[in-house]
Amino acid sequence: MALRHLSLRDFVIVEALELDLEAGFTALTGETGAGKSILIDALQLVLGGRGDALWVREGQARCDLAAEFDTPDAAAPWLVEQGFDHDGEALLLRRTIDAAGKSRAWINGSSATLGQLRELGEWLVDIHGQHAWQSLTRPAAVRALLDGYAGADLRPTQAAWDAWQQAQSALAKAQGDQANLSRERERLLWQIGELDKLAPADDEWEELNQRHTRLSNAQTLIDGAEAAASALEGDDDGAALSSLTRALNQLQALQAIEPEFQAVADVLEASIAQAQDAAHSLHAYLRRAEADPQNLAALDERVSLWLSLARRYRRPPEELPALLKAWRQELAALEASGDLQQLESQVAQTRAAYEAAAQTVSRLRAKAAPRLAAAVTAAMQTLGMQGGVFAVALDRLAQPAAHGLESVQFLVSAHAGSAPRAIDRVASGGELSRLALAIAVTTSELGSAGTLVFDEVDSGVGGAVATTVGRLLQRLGRDRQVLCVTHLPQVAACADHHLLVRKQSAAKGTTSHVAPIAGQARTAEVARMLGGERLSETSLAHAQEMLDAPAEAAPAAASPSSGSSSSSSPAAPRGRKSRA
Repeated sequence: MALRHLSLRDFVIVEALELDLEAGFTALTGETGAGKSILIDALQLVLGGRGDALWVREGQARCDLAAEFDTPDAAAPWLVEQGFDHDGEALLLRRTIDAAGKSRAWINGSSATLGQLRELGEWLVDIHGQHAWQSLTRPAAVRALLDGYAGADLRPTQAAWDAWQQAQSALAKAQGDQANLSRERERLLWQIGELDKLAPADDEWEELNQRHTRLSNAQTLIDGAEAAASALEGDDDGAALSSLTRALNQLQALQAIEPEFQAVADVLEASIAQAQDAAHSLHAYLRRAEADPQNLAALDERVSLWLSLARRYRRPPEELPALLKAWRQELAALEASGDLQQLESQVAQTRAAYEAAAQTVSRLRAKAAPRLAAAVTAAMQTLGMQGGVFAVALDRLAQPAAHGLESVQFLVSAHAGSAPRAIDRVASGGELSRLALAIAVTTSELGSAGTLVFDEVDSGVGGAVATTVGRLLQRLGRDRQVLCVTHLPQVAACADHHLLVRKQSAAKGTTSHVAPIAGQARTAEVARMLGGERLSETSLAHAQEMLDAPAEAAPAAASPSSGSSSSSSPAAPRGRKSRA
């Protein structure tokens, strides 16, 4: 798992860059201000860092950044779950930022959010900045370092903490609102009692209106049905059935002479049958229809009650059944919230769940703390802090917190014979830088990211210690891809590959250029780092001697339980020169 390729367009002072990256340890060097850290900034943006219009090269519409990685095995299920295509090998991340500061991102060609870039970046790159030592004095950062080393997942603890706090808030609110709850409960009970007298059923209002309308017009309906029946089959010659029958008889008598009358006679015969059916239906209606004053009075009373309650509660009559259900639900919720015993039980349950999750984290911290202390102490001995001791203090908190039951503090004794004390009270600036490097190397060896980036973390060290730093990074590069921005020739000389960053000024503006160097060019660059711009035979000879020095195994700086690794000699640098 490693970074294969980095592509930049119109990024700060980079016009265009196509850079192939190698496995092993790669050093990035160049004069101050040449743009070495710009590459690290670009990588952070591709991995979801905060964007800004200031990243766009002056005069351009947008910057375009892309990075190609090997796909980590652990990330494959995540890619499938998030809906991103992948072939199991290459993983392409791309991001653009326009001159207005608007940002867009893609993963394997599909649109992505910055949160998805950041989540994916956890499997890809671990970046240690040049001010990493500052985090050693911040409690949250110190705790995160130990938790990462211990493999502790704080999400269950945080979720349990949130549930506990919500349960406590609900109980406190119920305790403070008891008087209000009682009044509200009485109001709901009275209103529900009023509607219970009506007991409105769903869709009853429409049916009630229909029945009331029929009963209100019962006599009119009866009179109309009798008139219609009489018109169909009355005794006079004008009745419809009599007229239709006479017409049918006339046509049937003549159809032997005129065959066309047969069709008309058939129509009349069908009409007579339908009219007889209609008359039968009207008689059936009249047999059961009757005016019902008592039933009408009962319906009048119920309709009046519906309308009265609808006016009182300012709702349409058809909404009364839903209103009654809503009040009953509100009353049930109110009674549940006012059940202090139930709420107290909920607080106890959620607190027990939190304490169980927090105890799991505490055990992991207690197990990892001495391992981390031993590993960092061992690394300190090789970084000019012989006799120094690093310790991790776990102190029980007076009150539980979202992050657990204890605070985490890093203690250090920079010299033999003194007791470890808080880092910010003991270590000097240079010692803090070396201590941060020791911790970075120690924790990085146990991480999962395939690429480790060190941005001038070697500031404040020099001499033999610088050589040790270079060898530590070289050893890390045997198992992981390591990129290091450095000003130290001793560190650069230990690298398997060397990238040189140059800044050039022209009429159209200043640009930065990056190219892999080897042979005499690399010797010259190490010599420059040793003695400045004026190269002498002595500085060149010294640089060549540093480059020719055989690689030595750096002292172990990881957990005592971690095994050593071996690899073949690093391959010669490759890659094409890139114009930036």
